Amino acid sequence: MPDTGTRPTAVITGASSGIGAATARRLADEGFAVVLIARREDRLARVTEEIGDAGGTARAHAVDVTDAESVAALAATVEQCDVLVNVAGGAFGVEEVSEANPADWLRMYEVNVLGTLRLTQALLPRLLRGRAGTVVVLTSTASFTCYEGGGGYSAAKHGAHALAQTLRLEVCGTPLRVVEIAPGMVQTEEFSLNRYRGDATRAADVYAGVPDPLVAEDIADTVAWAVTRPPHVNVDLLVVRPRAQAAQHKVHRLG
Repeated sequence: MPDTGTRPTAVITGASSGIGAATARRLADEGFAVVLIARREDRLARVTEEIGDAGGTARAHAVDVTDAESVAALAATVEQCDVLVNVAGGAFGVEEVSEANPADWLRMYEVNVLGTLRLTQALLPRLLRGRAGTVVVLTSTASFTCYEGGGGYSAAKHGAHALAQTLRLEVCGTPLRVVEIAPGMVQTEEFSLNRYRGDATRAADVYAGVPDPLVAEDIADTVAWAVTRPPHVNVDLLVVRPRAQAAQHKVHRLG
């Protein structure tokens, strides 16, 4: 944990559900004061209340990471930031390149890449102010492996990967670490549902027969491990998949 002399603060985007919410809970358990960011105030309120009931310190802000004014308003309220975890993202649509809607690709780029850029830029002065800061960028195995129907999402995650790599070069020599975590198959309540535009059957089929896919808490555990290493240790890139997934195109399914 960063040695700031006080309870360190972690800001987590996409914190209203899934990996973001699990990460907020886990970092609160690790002793961080957590700031939860997402668009949906009702869900943020529930997660924040859960953390408080468990003895953690949490507050929430409704923020749209694709809106510069919304991000600036948040930054004005954050006095201390020791860890920034960029989780907000998502995939929209599974059409092949020949049929893809450019609006879907733009939406994915706005959230996965520019959203991460805006939050990182806004909080960078706070992250650099202390003796040890960490930026975590949650990408995907899609950030280095392409597959049919995933062109827009893979392009966006490639962009987020480039952002993390470039930032690490640019802050070399400062007390800031840049960590990229690239999950493979993670079963959450919304990711595949959003990707298949609300089609619950197709979303469930993604995980059908897969023994023990990763869940949000597995990724939260990985984030917590990375950010609590000694300050001189930087986890540049950590790829985490379920045992059943050897590669993007190689998944063991029962039956």
